Amino acid sequence: MIRITVIGSGNVAQHLIKAFTKSDLVEIVQVFSRKKEVLSSLIGFEKIVSAFEDLKEADLYIIAVSDKAISEVSKQLPFQNRIVVHTSGTASLAVLDVKNRNGVFYPLQTFSKTKEVDFSTVPICLEAENPYDYRVLETVAKSISTAVYPINSEQRKALHVSAVFVNNFTNHLYQIGQEICEEHQVPFAILKPLIQETAEKVKTLNPIDAQTGPAKRNDSTTIEAHLAYLTNEKQKNIYTILTQSIQNNDKKL
Repeated sequence: MIRITVIGSGNVAQHLIKAFTKSDLVEIVQVFSRKKEVLSSLIGFEKIVSAFEDLKEADLYIIAVSDKAISEVSKQLPFQNRIVVHTSGTASLAVLDVKNRNGVFYPLQTFSKTKEVDFSTVPICLEAENPYDYRVLETVAKSISTAVYPINSEQRKALHVSAVFVNNFTNHLYQIGQEICEEHQVPFAILKPLIQETAEKVKTLNPIDAQTGPAKRNDSTTIEAHLAYLTNEKQKNIYTILTQSIQNNDKKL
């Protein structure tokens, strides 16, 4: 049984706590949170601490806080030579204080407090300073997920940027689509099967092979009609940039 302490109370921390409590291979020793009531529904109140000096010995300490707070939190840990990891997609190992053996435990998923996530399918990207610590992280990761990958800091940066494109930017495009629908009294729900099918395609096709639409067909008549129809300059600019990107991509083939 691997003993774990989770430091943090945000979205990632809460989902990790939920996942670990379902595992037979790990035990949550403690959770650190400045506001105990935030986590009281997830774990026993007696396991929640709000002072670093109250942290007990554990096999692994997972810092699940904002990127800007990782360094300061790691400096305040009152011990040394233990395995300490963060969950950031962009921060390097170097942000963690050198008094401990450092690593990364990065679950690549979008997390919301109100939306349950099947953690068994969440990719977990691991990095450690030595082989023994990596094996500990791998055991912990495999206890909650079937998708575990060794990913170094440089690769993790690439993954995080890619994730912004496929998740954050895509969701913003959903928002724009919803705004256009609502402006013209069209139910956004009509587009949801299309959104689902588009996501399903990339499970079996490369994105470049799944691309369709007027830009892919170089249908200038439709493109010009769309631009003439749009009155919002931001929407027109985004439409133009994405259209040109698709067309330029095809010219490279």
